[in-house]
Amino acid sequence: MAEIRLRNLVKVYPGQQNPATDNVSLDVADGEFLVLLGPSGCGKTTLLRMVAGLELPTEGQVVIGNRDVTYLPPRDRRLSMVFQSYAVFPHKRVRDNIGFGLAMRHVPGDQIRAKVAWAADLLRLTDYLDRYPSQLSGGQRQRVAVARAIVVDADVLLMDEPLSNLDALLRLSFRAELKKLVGELGTTTLYVTHDQTEAMTLGDRVAVMRGGHLQQVGPPKELYNDPVNLFVAGFIGSPAMNFVSARIEDGKLRLPFGDVPIEGRLKERLAESNGSHRDVIAGVRPEHFEDARFAPEIERPLKFRVNVDVVEEMGSELYAFFSVKAGQVHARDLEELEEDAGAAALGHGSGETVAVARLSSESDARAGTQTELVLDTDKITVFAPDGRNLMRAES
Repeated sequence: MAEIRLRNLVKVYPGQQNPATDNVSLDVADGEFLVLLGPSGCGKTTLLRMVAGLELPTEGQVVIGNRDVTYLPPRDRRLSMVFQSYAVFPHKRVRDNIGFGLAMRHVPGDQIRAKVAWAADLLRLTDYLDRYPSQLSGGQRQRVAVARAIVVDADVLLMDEPLSNLDALLRLSFRAELKKLVGELGTTTLYVTHDQTEAMTLGDRVAVMRGGHLQQVGPPKELYNDPVNLFVAGFIGSPAMNFVSARIEDGKLRLPFGDVPIEGRLKERLAESNGSHRDVIAGVRPEHFEDARFAPEIERPLKFRVNVDVVEEMGSELYAFFSVKAGQVHARDLEELEEDAGAAALGHGSGETVAVARLSSESDARAGTQTELVLDTDKITVFAPDGRNLMRAES
């Protein structure tokens, strides 16, 4: 068994007032691919390095399988790691790079050759075994780093933003290769990234971090459809969720687009907010708008007209940006998202917010024109001013 159990991990670096990780507890099941996701400085890499043994926790415990490895050196933890910078040896040929970990363990030469050949075949490196890293592309060098990590039969595979140095096309293709490879190996994997697309496509589960704390852990679909708070909602999704000020009043949710009766899903999940929340924040995913001419049958639609400011043609769809007189939205979560460029511009000082709709490519929305949109009101998410999702059962 190679499950990972992290218990109450705290890491305080010398000279820093706030901990890099603050009482983090997390379980990774045997064979699971779990992604740590969050903005720069949220503590995800620190957490990974504590699992690897490259950092020692100030407090807490790291258990791999049935062994407490909190203070064991990396070599005794039965794990391997792929770094952001590849970390391949420039003076060694590909075959020697891949077999380096086995050689350090004094594995017999014939076994090393067999394992290197297996990994090279798996990662399409057989034709490059006698080349040096300088003769390889970035994607090939990253495959060498992955091959070196998998040949040692580790219980746990750790990956620290391994795709961030690749260009967009290479990231896409290598992401698919990595997903297939890890699935075939069945190795327990802990993967760090700030790229939510990577997290959503690779992870069996995703753990969103912020400020050294875990925000939410769950399958990608759950985080997307049922975020625990406004920060997770804004960090997951591209384009990001739109946020506007709203008000619960007289059995209606009053939006800048119009009034929505609190019925159906809103009534079921909002629980009338117990009468305790009046000023709220409404979240709408871009795909929950549609051009009124192409809108499918929606049970509870809300139609309204907007002045389109900018249109981005994406080929199979288009993004239409428009301004909404939404009043000022004050929430600490939103301010942090803006700093990390994780959410749409919110225009706090202007009393307007910029929203984006993901529309059919057949839409005739053009910059400087008016377009009638339809909002699927059953897909609205309502947040309290403190960021909590009011539509979750525990709210």
